[in-house]
Formats: sequence, C-alpha cells, structure tokens
Amino acid sequence: MAAAELAHLAVSGAEIAVRVTPKASRNLVVQAEDGLRVYVTVVPEDGKANAAVAKLLAKALGVAKGRLVLIRGATSRDKVFRLD
Repeated sequence: MAAAELAHLAVSGAEIAVRVTPKASRNLVVQAEDGLRVYVTVVPEDGKANAAVAKLLAKALGVAKGRLVLIRGATSRDKVFRLD
C-alpha cells in the first residue's frame, strides 16, 4: 500500500488489530475482509519483526511510528496497536 492509504484509520486513541506474517517475500500492508494483514521480511527474533510492523503500519497510516504503541501480542502473530 502506498503511504497514507489507511489514513481513515488514523484516529487518536484507536486500537488497530493486525495479523502479521514474518519472513515474507516483501513488506506489505493489506486490508483484507477480516482486518489488516502485515507482511514483513524480517525474522521474529529480539523484537525485530515488531519494529518492522510498527514502521510499516505507521507509513501506511501516514503517522509517525512513535505514535503507535503495541498493547497486545508482542510474541503472537495477532497484534493490537494503539495510536496515541
């Protein structure tokens, strides 16, 4: 997705649920019928995948990555971010 394609979701205080696929062939954010799916190329170790997801999601939302806070799912594929 191009930058800010999900700008309509960028509401302060909103909780954004995503399904993450690490070790994908490319970095991508897809809005599917069942929610947002984020594909990242990095491996899920030492928080690298979480950082990549936050960066990619922030770009898609058109906000600074510092505004996204991971509130659930640090070690799970299903994650919830809050936009502060």
